[in-house]
Amino acid sequence: MPVDAVVLVVIAGLFAIVSGMNDGGALLATGLKLPSVRPVTGILAMIVVIALVPLATHEVALTLVNRLATFEGPGGRAATAIAVLSALAVVTVLTWKGRPTSLTLALVGGLTGAGLGWGLPVSGPYVALVLGFGLAAPIVGGLVAWGVTALLVRVSDARQLSGWHRLGFLLQILAYAANDGQKMLAIFMIAVGFSDAPPRYTILVAVLFGLGAMYGLPKAGRTLSREIIAFRPLHGVAAELSAGTAVLGCSAVGMPVSMTQAVAGGLIGAGLVRGSGRVRWYAAVKIVVAWVLTLPASGLLAAAAAYVGKGVVG
Repeated sequence: MPVDAVVLVVIAGLFAIVSGMNDGGALLATGLKLPSVRPVTGILAMIVVIALVPLATHEVALTLVNRLATFEGPGGRAATAIAVLSALAVVTVLTWKGRPTSLTLALVGGLTGAGLGWGLPVSGPYVALVLGFGLAAPIVGGLVAWGVTALLVRVSDARQLSGWHRLGFLLQILAYAANDGQKMLAIFMIAVGFSDAPPRYTILVAVLFGLGAMYGLPKAGRTLSREIIAFRPLHGVAAELSAGTAVLGCSAVGMPVSMTQAVAGGLIGAGLVRGSGRVRWYAAVKIVVAWVLTLPASGLLAAAAAYVGKGVVG
């Protein structure tokens, strides 16, 4: 295996662990106040689903590999490594500053910027299309959550809510595995050079994700379930159902979007049912500002690094 492929495989493994830390906790956070899905059970379920779903569909991974930009030719692995490292750097800095953000959004910016900096073909219209879907996902999640919350208040009691939570969590992790969870597989696809979804790589990605999720659950859970709204179990269930619906819809057309963004939008929409005072707008605005900064920051950093890197390599 060429040296650049080995380096990118190592980076891909690190990226999968960080994705688990960043995304895994967020997937579990909405149900922390309900005992129907224990954290260990939830993590095991995520591992299984993330390993199996790409065997049926991996369109989002293909979008990241060859529709935003073409990374299969000369320089593709080096540009991808720069894109991933830039995305990780931006997310790390923003999280350290107390502004948790979307790793998927950072990767889209990093891949676009690295492609431009390295001189690879980049599809401007497709990048714009992905950004449009990314903007719509949390808005749709919020609108759906508003309606779902109002409905659940009328038709469900505490016992039924546990059942809705199990359904919502399953829908949410299926949507994640069919959408932005495939960003991890996409990096391995570029590194190793396959275009399908070999089970050994989907299993590897899922296990690394699970390890990261175990580490990242406490912090991600605190940010989403306690800071955005005055949280109640009903809000978490509504956010799961709405975010899963919005993200699955994007998966159907191969558009990568952020599950954490959709969940955050869902929590805000659920909180608004009882009035805007239930939403902690300072925390919500802080997260939105981080989203706005993420893509241009990762894109500019990756573009500059790729331009310099290509010059050094020759």
